[in-house]
Order: sequence, then C-alpha cells, then structure tokens
Amino acid sequence: MASISRILQTDGRLISHCTSWVSAPMRRAQTQFDSLPLFTVGKAGVSSRIQKSSRQLCSVFALDSASSSKPSLSHLAPLEAILFDVDGTLCDSDPIHLIAFQELLQQIGFNNGVPIDEKFFIANIAGKHNSEIARGLFPDDVARGLTFCDEKEALFRKLVAEKVKPLDGLLKLTKWIEDRGLKRAAVTNAPKENAELIISKLGLTDFFQAVILGSECEYPKPHPAAYLKALEVLKVSKEHTLVFEDSVSGIKAGVAAGMPVVGLTTGNPASVLMQAKPAFLIANYADPKLLGVLEELDNKKSS
Repeated sequence: MASISRILQTDGRLISHCTSWVSAPMRRAQTQFDSLPLFTVGKAGVSSRIQKSSRQLCSVFALDSASSSKPSLSHLAPLEAILFDVDGTLCDSDPIHLIAFQELLQQIGFNNGVPIDEKFFIANIAGKHNSEIARGLFPDDVARGLTFCDEKEALFRKLVAEKVKPLDGLLKLTKWIEDRGLKRAAVTNAPKENAELIISKLGLTDFFQAVILGSECEYPKPHPAAYLKALEVLKVSKEHTLVFEDSVSGIKAGVAAGMPVVGLTTGNPASVLMQAKPAFLIANYADPKLLGVLEELDNKKSS
C-alpha cells in the first residue's frame, strides 16, 4: 500500500487531501489530478478543481474495481448507429453550468446567498431538463424558475463559447464512425440553442445527422422517448445501436429504450452512474476499454 497527501490551497484556506491507495491506481489518479483545469468560482472561492479532483479520483478506483473483466458489446454487430448526449458527453461542460448557476443563484439570494456546491449541482441539476430544474429550485413559483433557467442558459452560452473543447479521443471516435458509415445523432435535454452552439464549437455540425431535443419529445430524459425518436429518425434498430451518456437520467433513458449505454465519468462519480446500469464506464473516448470494444466490433463484422 502507498499513501499520498496533497495540500490544496484555495481562498486562503488549506485543505488536506490524504488517502491510501494501491500503487498503480494511485499513480493514475495523481496524473489525472495534475492535469485537471483550475476553476475558481463565486465570491466564496469554491474550487471546482478540488471538488472535481476528489470525484475523479474516486471514479478512478471505482473504475479499477469495476473493470476486472473485459467489457464486450459483440452482440451489437453489425453496428448501425451511435447516439451521443451533448453536455458532459461531447465536452466537459458541467463546470461551466455550475459557474452560471452559482453566479445567478447568488445574485438572487438563493440558499441565503451561499453558492451552491458541486454535490448540490449533481443531485439537483446535472442531466435534468430545465422544467424539472425549475420545479426543484423554485417549487412555489415554477414560472419564475423557468425564467431563471432561461437567464442561466444565456449566461452559459456566453461562457461556453470561450471554454468548450472536445473530450479526449472524441474526434478520433467520430472519424471511426464516419469511416464505417455508421449513422449518428445527438440526443439531449439541453435547450436547442445550447446544443447547436456546443456542436458547432466542437466542429461537429456536419457530423450529426439528427439532433433530438428532449423538449420536442413527449417526455425528456430519463424517459426513453428521445432515444426512441432517434432510432425512428435514423431508421435503425435498438439491437444494433450504442449510446454514450454521462448522467444518471441519460443512462436510464438509453437503457429504458433497450440499448447498451457506455457511461462517461465526466460529471458524476462512477458509484452514482453504476446505479443506472450502464454497460460499462469510461473516463473519456481514449479509454482502452472502449478501444477494445470497438476493435471487437470491427473483428465481428469482418468475420
């Protein structure tokens, strides 16, 4: 066993982060921590890097313990289509959403002016449709909540235009998809303006053959309606379609639609995502587990 202790400095306060790990996972975790971007948000000096690093370190060990067997999706062959969520799946946009919510909620005195933290964000906001968020934040005045969400989305779009970048390995995966002539769609609970902006900024406007919005379906995620609509629009079968998601509500939607879902630990701890029953979890699209599954699908198709 090896032990490491990292002292983190934020807003004049020292936070000691001490944990004991097995040496190999520890080295991977420390490498991931050192590469994390630093976001200091709100007047209280909340450090998203500190919170996010703790979550990702936990995810590293959860992933290690959950990946003792090699995942297989060979039953999908021949693969027909791949469906992607947008926020947190194409890019790590949750920290930007958190900043926008913190700033605007603090302005109106929500939670007595104390900025919401990442734990609150994950439990009450991440992956949810704005109608659900409005009911949760403003249960006594949903109309006000919906107006607030519109204002928050406008701030998010301003921030995301400057910060968004694709997750590691995403562009290689999109080329892999195009080279094999697979169909593809984005399926999201995000507002149309947000989805189109992120997709455009990532250079994927021409890549997606359809963008399915939860607001244009009978029900948003976690209901499967949006994913079922994607299958219908692309004219593909659930038996030969793969989904990528990063939230509990999104994974539940894909699973309920009858498709295997690969979960990304961009915005949620692995232990939380596993409750939604994904096929397996990855850190990003360069994850060796995913590369092994894609190679197996290629081999299955050619055999």
